[in-house]
Amino acid sequence: MDKKLLYSTVALIAFGMVMVYSSSSVMAENRFGTHYFFLQRQFIWLIIAAVAGWLVTRVDLKKYAAYSVPLIFISLAMLVLVFIMPARNGSHRWLFIGPLTIQPSEIFKLVVVAYLAFSLSQKKRDITDFKQFMIPYAPLIGAGLVLIILEPGLGSALTISATVLMIFFLAGVRLYHLAVLITPFVGLIGFMVFVLGYKKPRVIDYMSAVGDPLSGSYQVKQAVLALGAGGIFGSGLGNGRQKLFFLPYPHTDFIFASIGEEVGFIGLMAVLLLFFIIIRQGIKIAKYQPDRFGYLLAMGITASIFTAVVINIGVVTSLLPTTGIPLPFLSYGGSALLMSIVSVAVLLNLSRRKGVLVR
Repeated sequence: MDKKLLYSTVALIAFGMVMVYSSSSVMAENRFGTHYFFLQRQFIWLIIAAVAGWLVTRVDLKKYAAYSVPLIFISLAMLVLVFIMPARNGSHRWLFIGPLTIQPSEIFKLVVVAYLAFSLSQKKRDITDFKQFMIPYAPLIGAGLVLIILEPGLGSALTISATVLMIFFLAGVRLYHLAVLITPFVGLIGFMVFVLGYKKPRVIDYMSAVGDPLSGSYQVKQAVLALGAGGIFGSGLGNGRQKLFFLPYPHTDFIFASIGEEVGFIGLMAVLLLFFIIIRQGIKIAKYQPDRFGYLLAMGITASIFTAVVINIGVVTSLLPTTGIPLPFLSYGGSALLMSIVSVAVLLNLSRRKGVLVR
């Protein structure tokens, strides 16, 4: 088993739990009467994720790879069900099952990687043929992306799209076919932004903030101020001021800003180093896989984590428009934490396969 990957992930999760508490304690006390509300819920999800992750490391992934086909249909059904659930903050992104809140887009993100790795590894399919490439993949993946966009969850759709394109490219799909595949998706996004007005204010805020981060949206302004206030060494754990109702979502989408304020540039570099190790080990694991399935699965998961990290940090630092993407392993959110841990568990499983030697 790849110990570097395991230890780096555990370190990020442990630090994430600390930062979830630190950045959410004031809000939790104000809204729920206890500093520990968000920490307790995150810890419950951590236990569930740890058990699920352990189980994933023990199974023969290739033996169960075919189950990714029914799973993608189940995940699509879950994406449909969110629209009959009550909206939260104007969005239909969650399923409410008792005390648990599940975000199906996070599940779809991992399932689509497993489905593509399994399907594209089948020798009977000629992916250089346009019909064989488009017919099985475009309807399923396109339906999932459209449902996620309609939630609305443009950030998740972009993350999944980038991951899917990477898998297709690595599998040998022609660039022309990829261009044909993404054109309707780009057109749909343009229609929603410029015709329907979805996230148009955020795009305008982003354009106005190019070259001057403090001229952008309120969220981004506060995030940039938090990063600047942290300096080199930070204000100290628990001493951040932006969580005092200045920075919206300091424990979720903007936790990177909370980290920068409390542990400074040094702390941010340590976090980025841990992410770098995870990405590097994921690529190494993919490189030494004995078959196409393992290679595509490992690279797909690694690409998914990398894309989410880049988009989240890009938003917080005002390099990208606000999208609502959590930072893997660190942001508060049960579904995101569960699927992030399961994703790493898959990589750890692949690192144990015969003939795989990762250092």
